[in-house]
Amino acid sequence: MATPVIMPRQGQSVESCIIGKWHKAVGDTVAVGDILFTYETDKATFDEEAKEAGTLLGIFFEEGDDVPCLTTVCAIGNAGEDISALKPAGEEAEAAPAEEKKEEAPAAAAAVVAAPVTAERKDNVFISPRAKALAEKHNVDYNFANGTGPNGRVIERDIQAMIDAGLMTTPAAAGNYDSSITGTGIGGRISLNDLNAPAAAAAEAAIPEAEFEEVKLPTIRKVIAKSMHTSLSTMAQLTLNTSFDASNIMQYRSFVKDNMERLGLANITLNDIVLYAVSRTVLNHKDANAHFYDDKMVFFKNVNLGLAVDSPRGLIVPTIFNANKKSLNDIATEAKALAKKCKEGTITPDEMSGGTITVTNLGSFGIESFTPVINPPQTCILGVDTIETKIKEVNGEYKYYPAMGLSLTFDHRALDGAPAAKFLKELKQNLENFSILLAK
Repeated sequence: MATPVIMPRQGQSVESCIIGKWHKAVGDTVAVGDILFTYETDKATFDEEAKEAGTLLGIFFEEGDDVPCLTTVCAIGNAGEDISALKPAGEEAEAAPAEEKKEEAPAAAAAVVAAPVTAERKDNVFISPRAKALAEKHNVDYNFANGTGPNGRVIERDIQAMIDAGLMTTPAAAGNYDSSITGTGIGGRISLNDLNAPAAAAAEAAIPEAEFEEVKLPTIRKVIAKSMHTSLSTMAQLTLNTSFDASNIMQYRSFVKDNMERLGLANITLNDIVLYAVSRTVLNHKDANAHFYDDKMVFFKNVNLGLAVDSPRGLIVPTIFNANKKSLNDIATEAKALAKKCKEGTITPDEMSGGTITVTNLGSFGIESFTPVINPPQTCILGVDTIETKIKEVNGEYKYYPAMGLSLTFDHRALDGAPAAKFLKELKQNLENFSILLAK
């Protein structure tokens, strides 16, 4: 009995997935573990492996189709099995051929079709307006057309036949007959093909190499584009910039790096330290750990921390749930695991949902300040900038120190500048005194 292969549900929030590529064709032999097709959610790509061996009997959807979850996508079984009962409603399967069939030429192809052009150029051609417009659009000299309309009138299908046959020319070529052109028509007359030959050769030689590449947007890029456009067009976004003395977190990071194996700790980075500090600070500023809707706000009692990750497929934001309840080591471990999934394309939609505030880091690229874009309906996103050497006065003396920048974008509809500045100020203080924050 044939086995249906359904579109998996990758998370409770996912209603459908898009088929990206078929790796097997109808009639192919399939072994357990073979990849049948690749499919995409709005943020990740997955491979669907065969769980049964046999022959791929039918494919019900094509590449690019948006398929509802739990819908039968294809069928595997023994050659010749009937799969009509497995077809989704309204879908016609591409069936596996039982045997090689000879191609039968359609009746229309067997009929003798009149030549699309006449042997010589004619004046005062009787042509329909639609046919004339099509001829001018494609640079076809309709004076050579073989009219098949009433009373020999040139109609649209006659011009289309010339286009399909490649019998096109420019107006200049049609009006200027070069004596060097040899006629191949009846009695040595110059035909449209003769006029096209030198013009086509010259045009081919004159065509420069393309200076651009046109690539169809992948699904994730479309989703990112839509989300970012929605964010900027529906929110009142404002960005505050500050910096803090990173001496304390750099010293702590250096200590952990030198002793992580002895202490059994993860490779805690400066970004992990910022994530930890945000998770402990933002709960004192509920407007920054919230979702804004047109008629209400939702304030969260825990921090579901979004982590912006640069993946081969684009920007992906997984979530560290209840980050305020996790240790620094736990946050560092989970952040790296989520980033790995994003880069491998195995992250699930459920792992990218529910964020209450997001952190994005461009410091490794040397960015001194930027304006991160909020993930709606969140009210804030924190940008982490690079470390610069600055000077400050300490006890009457100037001292060099490493300064890390912070860029907080907030939705001015949800909170005003002062509350946002207070959150940023407290975060700065906690990072400058990170050892004390850890002790709390």
